[in-house]
Amino acid sequence: MKSRRVRVEYLTRVEGEARLVLQVQGDRVTVAEFAIFEPPRFFEAFLQGRDFREAPDITARICGICPVAYQMSAVHALEEALGVEVPGPLRELRRLLYCGEWLASHALHAFFLHAPDFLGLPDALALARTAPEKLRLGQRLKQAGNAVVSRLGGRETHPVNVRVGGFYRVPRREELAPLRDTLAEAVEVAQAALQWFAGFEFPDFTPDYEFVALCHPGEYPMNEGRVVSSRGLEIAVSDYEQHFVEEQLPHTHALHSRLKERGAYLVGPLARYNLNYGRLSPTAQAAAREAGLGLPELNPFKSILVRAVEMLYAAEEAGRIVRAYEEPELAAVPISPRAGVGRAATEAPRGLLYHRYELDGAGLITAAKIVPPTSQNQKRLEEDLAAFAQGHLDLPPEELTWRLEQTVRNYDPCISCATHFLRLELRRKERD
Repeated sequence: MKSRRVRVEYLTRVEGEARLVLQVQGDRVTVAEFAIFEPPRFFEAFLQGRDFREAPDITARICGICPVAYQMSAVHALEEALGVEVPGPLRELRRLLYCGEWLASHALHAFFLHAPDFLGLPDALALARTAPEKLRLGQRLKQAGNAVVSRLGGRETHPVNVRVGGFYRVPRREELAPLRDTLAEAVEVAQAALQWFAGFEFPDFTPDYEFVALCHPGEYPMNEGRVVSSRGLEIAVSDYEQHFVEEQLPHTHALHSRLKERGAYLVGPLARYNLNYGRLSPTAQAAAREAGLGLPELNPFKSILVRAVEMLYAAEEAGRIVRAYEEPELAAVPISPRAGVGRAATEAPRGLLYHRYELDGAGLITAAKIVPPTSQNQKRLEEDLAAFAQGHLDLPPEELTWRLEQTVRNYDPCISCATHFLRLELRRKERD
């Protein structure tokens, strides 16, 4: 029986270090491994013994692309443990901060990491040479998102103004006013980006996903909601660990997450869109339809379209919050340490992000659990790789490698910020 082994030693245009191994026996894919080989970073252990007030700044260092997501999940979980609820204007400011991160993160991925795949280009540098005006759209959207994060967080990367209970300082109304024009322009730029992406050619690939995302009765989810799936799961975030479990596998340093009842599932923009389409603004809904997105939309290659829709929505939502903003009396609600357990999930750009903290009576963290989107998607990603490769084994090795890397980049896996060159190993041998 003819055997082939495809090994992509370093995946490019993903945020971190990972490899891909594909084993084919005859005409059947037998192994598909997305192996994350970066060393463990031990953030959950770092948090033990630290004061709860330190958690937002520590967790922000987990990722330079989506630090707000880690801060927000941390503060919401800790506030539950401490019996604190953050009201009105402070809640809206947190949503505004999240809008900024969605804009910046989605723009980085869609334009600089993902779009080159659809144009047959090796990287964003080639895109800058062939279509600089298109890449500038991405730059403008990222700059708009950075402006929001910088204004509220104190700086663009690893913001320092977030605290349990609110913020260290809230902006005056006139300090947010300059963002109005920036965000109005971002709405127009996002629409132009979506129109451009809609002209890409998408492979015909529609897996049978179980989507998982937050759902909120009154808004497109970012900071709050219940955990819902497309196959009937609907639970409070506090029940997350009753239904989801993480497992250690020998080929990767990242834990695999699965639904206890059914196995692999998908989080991220495609899941949010399918489960929350009705909570998008009318403008975003119309733009999605015009771009050719279906409902349900099952093609992961069209996730670039969904990211553009979410950028359009985030720019609109951020503009709404800025226009309606009224300064709160206090930058943060008062908090007293106490023993407790708190759980929270928010929607990072890449999907559902779960945190759990246990506190002692002095407010010290005795245990922490963090489940990022990439570990939740890893099992489903490997199933996509196997299924896509199975239907394209007739492709030349270079073309198959390209398509498999593109399949990985559909997920925008956030491993950490690093880029490497690609080495492909293809082995063929005959077996009896």
